[in-house]
Amino acid sequence: MNQLDFGPDPRTDVLRRLQALMIQRFGRIDRAAADWRKPEWVLVQGVIGARTLTPTSNAATERLLVRYGSWDAVAAAPVEELEAELATQTFPDIAAARVKSALGGVVERIGRMDLSHLGALSTEDAMAWLESLPGVGRKVAAGVMNASTFDRRALVLDSHHIRVSQRMKLVPPRADTIRAFDSLMPAMPPEWTAAEFDEHHLLMKKLGQQFCRPAAPLCAECPALSLCPAGTARVPDR
Repeated sequence: MNQLDFGPDPRTDVLRRLQALMIQRFGRIDRAAADWRKPEWVLVQGVIGARTLTPTSNAATERLLVRYGSWDAVAAAPVEELEAELATQTFPDIAAARVKSALGGVVERIGRMDLSHLGALSTEDAMAWLESLPGVGRKVAAGVMNASTFDRRALVLDSHHIRVSQRMKLVPPRADTIRAFDSLMPAMPPEWTAAEFDEHHLLMKKLGQQFCRPAAPLCAECPALSLCPAGTARVPDR
C-alpha cells in the first residue's frame, strides 16, 4: 500500500526563517572547545546539569575531571565525595547520585568509562543505548550524539526550547521531551548539519530565556514574533 504524500512539512520553512531571525538578533554561536566535546565529557555535563546554568555545569564537569584525573576514577569515587565536588549545582545530591549511576552503568557494560563504541551505531541505536543508562533521558542522549565529536543530527531539547516550540505551534501543546523530539526531528531542515542543530538549540534557549519566558513573555520585542501564533495573538496590532 502506497503512503500518501502530503508534500513538504510547512514547519521546515518556519524553522529556517526562525533560525535567520535568531542569528540576526543574537549572532552566531561557536561550538564548545575540543576538550569539552568528548562524548564522556558531554555525558557528565548533561547528567549533572539539571536546573543549573550551563557555565556552572561546565565548570563543575571540568572540576571533576581535574580532581579525579579520569572518568573511570569519577565512576569509582564515593557519592559523598562527588556531592561535595558538585556543591555549585542546584541539586548537588541528585547530580552526584546521577553521575555515579550513569558512569557506573557504562563501566559495568563496557569495562571502562568509554563511549567510543557508540560511533559504530546508528544515531537511533546509540541514543537508545544511552537512554538505558540510569539517569540519562532524551535530552542528555541527544546532547551526547549532537554536541560531542559524534557530530550527529540529533536535536537537544530543554524546557526553554520546548516552550518556544509549543507557543509557535511547532509541537503539540503538552508535548514532553520525547514527544517534542519525535515531532520536530522530521521537520528539521534536511540541509542543516549537526553543528547547525547545535546552534539552533542554543539560539532557542536564548530566545526562551530572554523573550519567550514562562511568565510575562516579551512578545512585542521578540525577534520571532512574526512567526509565532501565540505572540501575534498577544500583540494583535503587529
